[in-house]
Amino acid sequence: MDASALHVDQARAASARQPARPLASARVGDARRLDHPDASVQAVLLLGPLYHLTEERERLAALAEARRVLEPGGLLFAAAISRFASLLDGVLHGMLRDPAYVAIVERDLADGQHRNPTAEDYFTTSYFHLPHELTAEVADAQSELARALMIGGSHLESIAWADKILANAELVSVPVILETLITKATSQVYRNLLTEAEV
Repeated sequence: MDASALHVDQARAASARQPARPLASARVGDARRLDHPDASVQAVLLLGPLYHLTEERERLAALAEARRVLEPGGLLFAAAISRFASLLDGVLHGMLRDPAYVAIVERDLADGQHRNPTAEDYFTTSYFHLPHELTAEVADAQSELARALMIGGSHLESIAWADKILANAELVSVPVILETLITKATSQVYRNLLTEAEV
C-alpha cells in the first residue's frame, strides 16, 4: 500500500516482470486509515509514513492503525529519518557551500521540519526525528519499542572521516552547525552506536 498512485503503478509493473514471485497486492491507501480488520496481520511495515507525515497527530494515527491491525505479538517495522540527516549529508557531499541548503539544515536542526523551497534535489517535505521523539511516539500509540537501529545513510559513511572535518576550513564556514555537532565527540558517539548495534 502506498499513498502515491505512481508508486503503486511502478510496483505492479515490477511485479509483472517477475511472474514467479508476484506481489500479493499493490494499491493506493493511507497509513492513517487502513482497510484491514482488527488483529488481522502478523507484521506491518511503515516505510515512509513516520517521516512523510509532518504532524505528530498524523504519525500517531498511523502508528495506532498499525497496532490495531496487528495480531497480538505481531511486529511493526518502521523507518524514521534522523534529525541530523541533512547536516551529515551536506558534509558528506559538500552541499553546505550552498546558503539555501544551510537554511534547510538550520530548520531541520531547530524543529525537525524539513522543507526544500529550491529546485535542487534536497529531499521532499518531511519530518526528521530525534531518537527520544520516535520512542515517545511509539509509546503514545501504546506499542512497545523493542529496538531502534541505525541502518544506513551518510551517518554511517561519515564515521571514517568525521575527524577530518574540523581541519577543513572551507567546510567549517558554518560554525554554529559544524562546531556544535560535527566534532570528534560526535564521531565517537557514532562509533559507540555501531558497536552496540553489532553486539
